[in-house]
Amino acid sequence: MNAPALLRAARRRTLLIALFAGTPLVLAVGVLATRMFGLDAAYMITTAGLLVAAGVAVWRARRLDARWLVARLNDHPRFEDSADLLFAAASTLNPLQQRQRRHIEQRLQSNPPDLRPRWPWQRLLLCLVAAALIASAALLWPRATANAPVTVGGSATETAATDSTPALRGSWLQVTPPAYSGQAAVAGDKLDARALQGSRLQWRLQFAPQPQHAWLQFHDGRRLALQRDGDYWRASEVLQRAGLYRIQTGPAMAAAGRAYRLDVVVDRPPQVKVIEPAQTLNQAAPRQRLWQLRFEASDDFGVNSAATLDITTAKGSGENITFQQRQLTLSGSGPATARRFAYSADLAALGLEPGDEVVARLSVRDNRSPQPQEARSASLILRLPSEQQVQASDLEGAIKKVMPAYFRSQRQIIIDAEALLKQRGSLDADTFIKRSDAIGVDQRILRLRYGQFLGEEAEGGAKAPPTGDLPTSDAASTEGHADHADHAEDDGHGHDHGGAAESTPVFGSATDVLSEYGHTHDHAEAATLLDPQTRAILKSALDQMWQSEGHLRQGHPDQALPYAYKALAFIKQVQQAERIYLARVGSELPPIDMARRMTGKRDGLGNRAVQLAARPAGDAVVANAWHALASTDENIDLDALSRWLDAHPNAVPDPLDVVAAIDALRQQPDCRTCRNELRAQLWPALRRADGPPARRNAADASGRRYLEALSAPQEPAR
Repeated sequence: MNAPALLRAARRRTLLIALFAGTPLVLAVGVLATRMFGLDAAYMITTAGLLVAAGVAVWRARRLDARWLVARLNDHPRFEDSADLLFAAASTLNPLQQRQRRHIEQRLQSNPPDLRPRWPWQRLLLCLVAAALIASAALLWPRATANAPVTVGGSATETAATDSTPALRGSWLQVTPPAYSGQAAVAGDKLDARALQGSRLQWRLQFAPQPQHAWLQFHDGRRLALQRDGDYWRASEVLQRAGLYRIQTGPAMAAAGRAYRLDVVVDRPPQVKVIEPAQTLNQAAPRQRLWQLRFEASDDFGVNSAATLDITTAKGSGENITFQQRQLTLSGSGPATARRFAYSADLAALGLEPGDEVVARLSVRDNRSPQPQEARSASLILRLPSEQQVQASDLEGAIKKVMPAYFRSQRQIIIDAEALLKQRGSLDADTFIKRSDAIGVDQRILRLRYGQFLGEEAEGGAKAPPTGDLPTSDAASTEGHADHADHAEDDGHGHDHGGAAESTPVFGSATDVLSEYGHTHDHAEAATLLDPQTRAILKSALDQMWQSEGHLRQGHPDQALPYAYKALAFIKQVQQAERIYLARVGSELPPIDMARRMTGKRDGLGNRAVQLAARPAGDAVVANAWHALASTDENIDLDALSRWLDAHPNAVPDPLDVVAAIDALRQQPDCRTCRNELRAQLWPALRRADGPPARRNAADASGRRYLEALSAPQEPAR
């Protein structure tokens, strides 16, 4: 046997001796604590005692180290006081020391000494006797201790006045949530609880001495009887509403016990979110066959895997509309707390035709038992366009094919002309002239567009009326400048357009389609929308556009740019015009009585005094209680305040805090702190005072002069 093995054996024996001596004493103290403080306190004391005993035993064993072993070995003459060589490094020893170390190791291997401590049988016997005496005393110890405070659930409970008054010595409350929530049960010695609605509460209480009857008294007057089961009293109830309760065994304990709080967590209904489509009102695309629907339902404790999709179809128009309803069951995917539902509606299978509508709505339920909560999504509507709408949309699409050319602005014409000048070196003469001519056509179209505001008609054939749409043109024109500005003035007839009707229509031309349904004569209102100054500026812009168009059509964009820049400047001025003439429509005021004007007489005028609306009469219970709580002499009707709180639970942030304050004031009517706390709890429920009426704005300079003129003394008439 080597030296480390001897040290381990000695430490093991020391550890066992300490444990055998301390364990009986700790167990005996635990039995005594059971009689004095109850099982819960005894468990804590016994556990702490065993941990202390184990710590002491380990500490005593670790005291036996290498120095202790060397000293014990050197006590034997055969080791020649050289036991310290066993723990020295071999590299630090000289040859003589190494030889001596080998001799010591051989002697230790051949005849190892027993260095383990001897068993202290006398001390162990004394510990067992002491433990037996303590246990015997614990069995004879009374269960109740008069006039001694005991901790229950983390708070001190006041003791009974006499030995015969029962006192609470132990408590245990288990909260078992509903099975559908999937939550585990929670148990502890705290009698306050916050649990999901529908949870089962189980109380287990211990009194000393045992009472004849015990019950739980709730703040709303309900009683829950406690049933005795050996040394314990048990009760069970399903939590449905929040409240306060006390543990009572008689009048004495009713006054001494504190109120415990039960808070209810309400299970919220599920939420349904529409993922697809993004809008509630949708227009079906041409030749659409399927309608994709996707929903997501979420809940705190899970959504049912099956949902109901309600589909309603509406057929017909006007008063002749028929409805048909269908219900489909959808299976969800994903976790229970966030399930997704998808459905692809076949429009043909639903029998939908152009002009019909289909409405879809999803209904889901959560897993609450026995009454699941239901939630519905927003109604999704899909409208199928009618044949008339399809034809109109097709016609609109045909017209819009030529519309982008009309959106050419003066700035864009300048940009195109400058870009063409930069490319002059890389383009041949014909291509350059063609592109310049194309820009000139755009300039002409823009000129005709602005010319409508001056009462001009478009050049060449039937054209669209001057509306909000842009003017049209089919061919380039090189007419003189004087023609385009004044030839609309000779149209003095009604709707007979002989010249326009003689023009040959071109198939597919947007202008001919518009001219078939519109009138191409000058609109008088369009010509009078602008004031004379603005009209003059616009006329100047048209002149510059005319010059720019002429140079562009001839293939000289460099000569057209100065006129284009001037036209752009004039257009900016027109856009900033301050006045336009609109239709003169308005109310006609009654004529002013000049005989009463500026006389200062107020006969026949109504009273202009501000009439404040009477404040509606509110509930005076809270206001009276709040005022009465300010003084310790006034009596407060706490019963009326409790009834008001039951009828208006949302008037205060936390109704249970108000109930607790009312209960505390019932127990101690003379408690100033309790009155202040209840008064503070009632403050949010008081009606706020109405604000003062708004003051009139102060008179400006002209108003002050008018008032001063009225108050000035009038000169006598001459």
